[in-house]
Amino acid sequence: MPEAEEPTEEQTAAAEAPPRSEIEDELRAIRRSVADAIVAVEERPERGMHWVDVRVSRLVSVARLLRDEATLNYNVLMDLFGVDFPEREDRFTIVYQLYSMPRNRRIFLRVRVAEGESVPTLRDVYPNADWAEREVWDLLGVAFEGHPDMRRLLMPDDWEGHPLRKDYPLVGRRPLILLDDVRDIL
Repeated sequence: MPEAEEPTEEQTAAAEAPPRSEIEDELRAIRRSVADAIVAVEERPERGMHWVDVRVSRLVSVARLLRDEATLNYNVLMDLFGVDFPEREDRFTIVYQLYSMPRNRRIFLRVRVAEGESVPTLRDVYPNADWAEREVWDLLGVAFEGHPDMRRLLMPDDWEGHPLRKDYPLVGRRPLILLDDVRDIL
C-alpha cells in the first residue's frame, strides 16, 4: 500500500481558515481606495445578497471604483430606489443595485439621508441613473445634487407632495381626473 502524504502547512492553514465571504474582494478594494467609505455591511449569502452602507460623501467614489476596477467590474446599474422610514433620524434609504455581467455577481449600495439632505448624482458614473433619480425625487422628495434635470417624472408638474412618503395623506389631497379619451383634453 502506498503511504499517504502529509499535508503541507499551506493546505492545513487553508483547511482551518474560516470560509471566505463572497464580498471580501469588494470590501477590501473599497477600504483600500476610498478611506472611511463603509459604514456597515449586511450579508445574506444564502440569497446571494450583500448590502454595503456607504457614507453619502463617498458614494460617487465607491460606485466609480466598483465600475472601473478590472477585478470587480460592476458595469451595470440594475436598479435605484428609495425607502422611507419616518421614525428614523436619517429618514430615507437610497439603494443602488449594481451588477457585474462578466462575474455574474450583484451588490447593493445603500446611503441614508435625513429630510432635506441630498444625495450626489450617479448619472456621470451610470447614465441610466438619470430617470431613476428623477423617479426617487418625484415620489419621495430626495434630491440628487448635480443632476441636470431634477423635475417630476411620473406625477403632474403641479402635484403637491411626494406620494411614496409614509406620511403622505391617502385621501383629500386633490380630485383625480380620469380621461377615457385623448379628445377629452383637447
